[in-house]
Order: sequence, then C-alpha cells, then structure tokens
Amino acid sequence: MFDIIIIGAGPGGYETAADAAAHGLTVAIVERDQMGGTCLNRGCIPTKALCRNAEVVNLMRESEVWGLKIVGEMAFDYAPVFERKEAVVKQLREGVEMLMGVPGITAIKGEATLKDANTVVVNGKEYQAKNIIIATGSAPRGLPIEGADLAMTSDDILAMETLPKSLCIVGGGVIGMEFAAVFSTFGVEVTVIEYCKEILPPFDKDVAKRLKTVLSKRGIKIITSAAVNGITKGDDGMTVTYELKGKPQSVTCESVLMSVGRQPVLPQGLDAVGITVSRRGIEVDDNMMTNVPGVYAIGDVNGRMMLAHAASAQGQRALHAILGKADDIKLDIVPSAVFTVPELAMVGLTEEQCEERGLDVTVKKAFFRSNGKAVAMNETDGLLKMIVDNTTRQIVGCHICGAHAADLIQEVVTAMNAGATVDLLAHSIHGHPTLSEVVLAAVKQF
Repeated sequence: MFDIIIIGAGPGGYETAADAAAHGLTVAIVERDQMGGTCLNRGCIPTKALCRNAEVVNLMRESEVWGLKIVGEMAFDYAPVFERKEAVVKQLREGVEMLMGVPGITAIKGEATLKDANTVVVNGKEYQAKNIIIATGSAPRGLPIEGADLAMTSDDILAMETLPKSLCIVGGGVIGMEFAAVFSTFGVEVTVIEYCKEILPPFDKDVAKRLKTVLSKRGIKIITSAAVNGITKGDDGMTVTYELKGKPQSVTCESVLMSVGRQPVLPQGLDAVGITVSRRGIEVDDNMMTNVPGVYAIGDVNGRMMLAHAASAQGQRALHAILGKADDIKLDIVPSAVFTVPELAMVGLTEEQCEERGLDVTVKKAFFRSNGKAVAMNETDGLLKMIVDNTTRQIVGCHICGAHAADLIQEVVTAMNAGATVDLLAHSIHGHPTLSEVVLAAVKQF
C-alpha cells in the first residue's frame, strides 16, 4: 500500500509527488498521457516558447533602433519556431520524467479509475493507498453552436506545423489573446471576437483596454460585445457568424480557434466513491479534501482557479493536511499573467470589484514612460495600477500592463502575502535604473 496515489502528472501532481517523497512518503503517480500534463505539453510552456519567438520578431522589426540594419526584406520561417517549441517541451518533460523516477515514487502509465476511497484501478490492476489526490486537470471547452467541431482547440493550434493566412479567434481571454499576439506577429491576419464588453474579463478594465489599444495598432482586429452563433466551411474558407448590437455579422478566415475557457477532466469512478461534483468541478474544502475523507482534488479539476501555480500550491495544502502540518499558504493571493507584448499581470481585486464590495480604497497609477529603464529598453507603453485599503493601508490589488509585468507583480504578491502595508514597499529602496521603480512610483503616492 502506498501513502498517496496521485492521479495526473501535471504541475500539481508531479510537484506534490516530489514533495511527498522528500517527506519520506511512498507515492504512486498515474498519468494516461505524457508527464508534465497540459501545462508542459500543450499549454504554459509551448505557448511561452512561441511568445518568446514573437518577442524577438518584434525586436527585429525595430532593428534600426538597436543599430542593426537589415539588408533586403526580413523573412520569417515558422518551421524552426515549431521545432524549437517542441525541443523546449521535450527537454522539460524529460526532466519531469527523471524527477518521477526518484526513490519513493512509482510512475504508472494508464487511465485511472477510482474503485473506492483507497483503491485505484489502472490497466486492470488495483493499487491501494491511504490517501488519493486527484489532479487530472482540464480540457478546452467549446461553445454549443453550429459548426463548433470545425474550430481548432488550443491543443490543435499548438500541433499545427504551418501557419494559416488568416485566423479568427473566438474568445478574448488569456489563451485567446496570447495566441492572437503571437500569430499576428508571425504574419497571420487575426480577428478576435469576444462576448464581453472588454477583452480579458478577469483583468482590470484599464490594463485590458491599454493592451487592446496596443494590439489593435499592430493590426489585430478585436470585436467585443459580440455573440458568436455559428461556424461554417465553404470554398473560400471558414465563416464565423456573430451578432453585434443586434445585427448579424460575419468574418471569413482560413482557420478558427475556439478559445472560450476550459472544463475539468473528471476521472472515472467518482460516482462509485460518492464524491460530490458541481458544475465548476470536484467540490473540496480549504485543505482540498473532497466530501470523502482521504480523497483530495487539486488544480483545474476542482475549478477554483485554473492556473498551474495554483495547482502546485493546492497540492502543498493537501500534502500538509495529510502530514498533519500547519499551512499558511494564502490560496486567495494568486498572481495571473498574460504573456503578450506588452505583458499583463494582476493580483488581488480589480477597481470594479472593490466598488461592487463597497470597499474604501484609493487607486494610484504609475507609467512606464516615466521609468528610466523602460525608456532605455524602448518599452514605454505601460502602466501600473495600485489599489490600497484606506483603513489598513494594505494592498488589495495591483494591475500591470508593461514589459516584464509577470515578474514585477511578484514583489506585490509577497507584500500582500505578508500582510504588509503599502508603506513597506514605499520605504524599501529599489535599485536604479530598474523596472521595479514603477512599483515604487505608484506606492509613493499613498
């Protein structure tokens, strides 16, 4: 009998397995596909590899700023970009495979079915454990519209070895906007259709609007407040029909990407064990335990927050509960990022959410155009928005659009996690010239 069986080898699964083995526990980790899960193989990592390629292409297009003169026309070849992406994924996957081969961990290939609260069946063989952690992740979700099967998913577009001439992306969320920015940079004519009033609905309106303006100037056509109702295929390509302000509209393109969110992948046997599942995913308590003692669910499968680093943190919470250790990981303070150019990042509440909750806050902004390092980098298009509680002076939200936003947000995450006031950041010396001075410029206004 194992101490823990983990179903799913994504970041939540394999990191929890490694931590458990380091604590002397015996672990079996079951994966039906490839080690690393969606994040490594068909999500975070391959898309970030493409984002880096797009960043370099953007730099080369402004090469004269950097003293480089391109003789003749600059040509772009997607083949080596695709090969590099595959190589990055392969290298990291092999690293995870090695990690899962350490003493204390048994890796099992196959589809897992729950038999009871202590038993998992894989390839017809039963495995027992004192505890089970479900970490089966999520899969792309589609719209219930005519022709939805004609659209690609994020999995499909990452497997595509050649570029379409034109692409319509249904959904202006994180995944959709990253692909829009990448493929537009690669020369694809991109149209984004978003149902909400603004792209990136979870993000603060100011930073979302700023990104929309930047990407629109680069040639991406972004249509908001539009409801897609069908996709058809004809001799001239794909046609996406939608309704905008009560009027039927359409766009014709070579390919369509459906990017309207993700849904939990539920393992077989949940009903037999009696585990409660809602529309969001597997129901869990604050320690990630389901209604069945000893069975936990972490990451996308519980639907709380579909982010790889959230899954890893939830795995730590579940492991600490199993070990009987105290846990002070604040699962409600989680950064999010969009790896477009410029990047977006956020943590905490938006200004709109503060208004809805009736919170007494003050909002201040700082701009990248006033930052010496940003000017030197030729990355002046950006802003940072800080939201502070007027009573406690604690930071309740931070939203960034600009170069290295995903890195800059971490300073604020650490301060919020520590319960620090805005004064702590304001009184902390920041190196000069650095982009972190944008944070300083914002907090000094309080």
